[in-house]
Amino acid sequence: MTEVSTGRVAPAVLPKPNEPCWCGSGTKYKKCHRGADTVEARKRGPEVRRGIRPGVISPVRSVPANIPRPDYATSGRPARSPVLPEVKSPDVIDRMRRACKAAAEVLQATAAHIRPGITTEELDAIAHEEYIRRGGYPSPLNYHGFPKSICTSVNEVICHGIPDSRALEDGDIVNLDITIFLDGVHGDTSATYLVGTVEPDSERLVRVTRECLDLGIAAVKPGRPISDIGKAIEAHATQNGMGVVRAYCGHGIGERFHSSLQIPHHYDPEAKTIMQPGMTFTIEPMITLGHWHSRVWDDGWTAVTADGSRTAQFEHTLLVTDEGAEILTVA
Repeated sequence: MTEVSTGRVAPAVLPKPNEPCWCGSGTKYKKCHRGADTVEARKRGPEVRRGIRPGVISPVRSVPANIPRPDYATSGRPARSPVLPEVKSPDVIDRMRRACKAAAEVLQATAAHIRPGITTEELDAIAHEEYIRRGGYPSPLNYHGFPKSICTSVNEVICHGIPDSRALEDGDIVNLDITIFLDGVHGDTSATYLVGTVEPDSERLVRVTRECLDLGIAAVKPGRPISDIGKAIEAHATQNGMGVVRAYCGHGIGERFHSSLQIPHHYDPEAKTIMQPGMTFTIEPMITLGHWHSRVWDDGWTAVTADGSRTAQFEHTLLVTDEGAEILTVA
């Protein structure tokens, strides 16, 4: 599940053209979100947009009482507690290896059922049972009120798609975002899959997005700034004529689902945090066939491309090592 950068939702009073954009990109508003914030775009709700339509969302699934839960499982609100170190102890790292392996297994087991005709609700049910089989809690479930155990993002949905009654269709692409709470820590991973026979542009989008993740991981080096990651990702996406979503980013992870550490997927010179051995965070680039501007459905969760173009995402949880990065989310 992605972290949300500052300024995800447009404010009621928009900036003037030459003022900094509300999304936090550092770019002037007229060169950033102004086009997506026209009166026509803001009036265009889910009921009239092109592409994916929301389906029926089933009731929240239950989790057995014996499964340990994160602090937000009942209230929906993560507890405010002292800031935890981004450099993890050996004990936390060992537990994260187990949780991340479990997350990768749940992803594989759920993705095996992807086919035209299956609903994202059915995929959520499969994943939910896979979490429980491993003794883990579905981290997205009731996180700030999210109603499901996974995120399923189809075609133009960037992230945080809510599983529902819509059946996948031949030619769709779908991202499954899996996070498990196990042994007191979270493991987070996602991947985008082809549904049936997919047009060449979508196949290329998925391939380039996976390459962007690989290049972002290769940029992880102790002693280097976090900005190196987004620089590598953005360069490859731009070379292929694709956009990099800026409103959502990777994040620190461990005992908390999201820590204050943010990992931009575009080059952000302000991302000056120096990578250190023992840090754990996600890299999860969201790449588009069109522009990187985004908007959110009325459900408050489903983020889509403002221009309706397709988008893909891949994600791993990583450990910074003395040499580079260890991918934790492997089965």
